[in-house]
Amino acid sequence: MSRNCSIVLNAHVPWVRHPEVPHCLEEDWLHSAVLETHLPLLEMLFRLREEGVPYKLTLNLSPTFLAMLQDRSLKRRTIAYLDRTLRLCRDEVERGDVTGFGSLAETYEDRFYKLRSLFIDDWHGDLVHAYTNLRDSGHLELTASAATHGLLPLLMRVPESVQAQVRAGIRQYVQCFGRMPQGFWLPECAHVPALSAMLKNEGIDWTLVEEHGMTDSHQSDEAFPFIPGVTREGLIIFGRDQNSSSEIWSADEGYPGDGRYRDFMRDVGLDAPIEYLREYLDDSEQRQFTGLKYFRTSRDNDESEPYDEELANKALEEHSMHFVSSRGAQLAALEANGLANPMIVCAFDADLFGHWWYEGTSFLERIFRKAAERGDFIFTNPSSYLTDSHEQTFPTVTPVSSSWGEGGYFETWTSESNNWVHSEIQKRAEQLARFVYLFRENRDDFTAEAIIHRQRCIQLLTKELLLAQSSDWAFLMNNEPSREYAEKRTRDHFANFDRIWVLTTKSSDDGEFDEIDPLNPIYSDLPWNLFEPCG
Repeated sequence: MSRNCSIVLNAHVPWVRHPEVPHCLEEDWLHSAVLETHLPLLEMLFRLREEGVPYKLTLNLSPTFLAMLQDRSLKRRTIAYLDRTLRLCRDEVERGDVTGFGSLAETYEDRFYKLRSLFIDDWHGDLVHAYTNLRDSGHLELTASAATHGLLPLLMRVPESVQAQVRAGIRQYVQCFGRMPQGFWLPECAHVPALSAMLKNEGIDWTLVEEHGMTDSHQSDEAFPFIPGVTREGLIIFGRDQNSSSEIWSADEGYPGDGRYRDFMRDVGLDAPIEYLREYLDDSEQRQFTGLKYFRTSRDNDESEPYDEELANKALEEHSMHFVSSRGAQLAALEANGLANPMIVCAFDADLFGHWWYEGTSFLERIFRKAAERGDFIFTNPSSYLTDSHEQTFPTVTPVSSSWGEGGYFETWTSESNNWVHSEIQKRAEQLARFVYLFRENRDDFTAEAIIHRQRCIQLLTKELLLAQSSDWAFLMNNEPSREYAEKRTRDHFANFDRIWVLTTKSSDDGEFDEIDPLNPIYSDLPWNLFEPCG
């Protein structure tokens, strides 16, 4: 028994792949995540391991993100993105007489060269292998998640659809990491009670919900969310501690808003003359973030001041000390009130660290180091906590519907701008569920050729439906800069589904499968029965 804290990061990028154009703005979501979040994170985690600093971190690499990290074409384009960023750094060094930031641009250049070398020379472009290495040494717990980050509660009207998301996500995990996952990340921490049985039936031990998902339950225990609960199906439920998590992510009160940190919004890509930037933009010539930023955060719309690394380091020291001291005091208070073996779970999107909050990766490193020095609590992961607590009995809980989205439920994904998506998804999910049921029931009546044809139809229908179900597209429909792309992506997947559906009444595809499948080279080997009836 001990005092425990767990940092859980969700790393997700929706499936985007556009080889038909030399540079795609939406594809840069992947490349910037690699450069700004994952390369610094891996560098830091390996450094701590090499120095013998004890830590455990939990990380979800979403199935679409995993697929993109392993895609050869996207790996080459990530390197091209790195090289393009380095060229801009060189240009910015030379432009330093104009901007006054030549020295800072030089710092960025040195940093990015080092990260490029780690990516290509040390890890050979294989970040999945790098993360697996940390898992194998016991420093990292990797979780599974839904196939395309579908918002599972909104898909529950057709349970087979949720089952397919869960099964395909777990299957992707096993293919990448060679073993079954213990934990499952619910996209957007979105939960409904029916998910418990589904996850447990697929071999999952634990999941995580937002704090009010546990505390608003009629079975709520006064110890929630600082100890897990267990559902009647045997699934362990951890609760995200809202207060400690908000110290980091809160836009109004969180550490990243401190005026000594780097301002995310003041970017060379938004500030420099468009003529100067033209070679770094895609064909739309839309301004975009480059990762090169020279100013400090301004919370009150005051004039931004130049970024000062020394000031940022002072802020990091203060905030990391505050976070670790606060967790130590919080856990001591819980124990003093009679709670044995407490656990504080702090969960965040991974891109908060390094991407949105430039200094965030350094913050993580400092809290791991400081906790190790203090020794009054440990950073662990949920599975290790459960192993160490195997003799402990947890209270029963049936978490209520909840998410970590705005408002705590699902309003973000059911707004006026995106609500049309759900009826279209449901209609096609019902079509597919019925088709799979009838195929299974009447399979003996088909010829071998007809069976193969229908199974292939089911595979491709399932893939396009999963891709259309991504919560990212509905979310982005609320934001003007990305709305057009999100709507197009959704309608394209619906169109692909409908095109394949026509082929279900035929005995062959006449080459159309070969036209549709390569459009999105992900999940092309799904089992045909992934969408079989539940129960």
